[in-house]
Amino acid sequence: MKGDNRMARKNLLEGLTALHEEQAAVVSYPMRGAGKSLVRSLDELAKQADKYLEGEVVVEIEPDLVEASFVQDRLASDNQDVRDLVDAIRLRGQDTPILVRPHPLREGLYQVVFGHRRLRAARELGRKVRAVVKSIDDRAHVIAQGQENSARANLTFIERALFASRLETLGYDREVIMAALAADASAVSKMMSVTQRIPADIIQAIGDAPSIGRERWVELSLLVGKASNAVRLHQIMAADDFAELASDERFLAIHSGLNRSSRAVKKASPATKAKWAPEDGSVVIEMQNDNKGFSLSMKARNATRFGDFLSRNLDALYERFLDETNKGD
Repeated sequence: MKGDNRMARKNLLEGLTALHEEQAAVVSYPMRGAGKSLVRSLDELAKQADKYLEGEVVVEIEPDLVEASFVQDRLASDNQDVRDLVDAIRLRGQDTPILVRPHPLREGLYQVVFGHRRLRAARELGRKVRAVVKSIDDRAHVIAQGQENSARANLTFIERALFASRLETLGYDREVIMAALAADASAVSKMMSVTQRIPADIIQAIGDAPSIGRERWVELSLLVGKASNAVRLHQIMAADDFAELASDERFLAIHSGLNRSSRAVKKASPATKAKWAPEDGSVVIEMQNDNKGFSLSMKARNATRFGDFLSRNLDALYERFLDETNKGD
């Protein structure tokens, strides 16, 4: 497993393209093939996405002047993460600007490259949105959008797969898709196979399925792809209570139903989420426990420095954890 993880990290695409010639000094990540454009971690990916914002003038724009990206990347338009973000911006303001570009077709308007949820929060709160404006082409747009989301936005597997599929439909090659998703060729192929086997209306009916990972979606795609399961699939989705289930449970209802299992559908254990921030708001820590693992991510001004501090002190922290655990025993 450790070897697999190391290989996965090594195969993350660097992939931020140069925008225009005058922007090459800001973003200098030429595309010369998957083997020559690798990143080492999602933290590095986040730093690369930040280069779109570094040293740029931040302006305030009326939300009504900003349209969504031309390629959708989310299935859930509203969830607890969005509510939390609205509350945070209401209390502390918008810490990080969004990235927009002048609208390619409508003069006087803008188009979001990344920061859709911050834009929505500003619109709900009746505030102007803080933004950096860059004139970038469609190719750089989708790479920046995908990489920023890969680094920060916690897209689910199926949302990433749909994003990849939409990019392919728009005519982008696999190298651009791999760069946008920070994924290697094998991972992108699995994403594509899922969206090819499962019709789009079924994916939409299931939703973002936040607790369901790649392998379960691959399994479901094989089940849905069997012609003998077509009638059963329709029956499951037509059930009166299907639409009332949470997204994870809709996935499991279809998966277990097509498996011909006699067992009742097991409800997914919801992931528990928590946030912590000091009074000055210089770092915001988001924690998630899905009963299989514990993840922690940091944002805001001191995120990188505090993360470095934690990394340097992991040995001491773990020793303290063992001491307190042994005392409890």
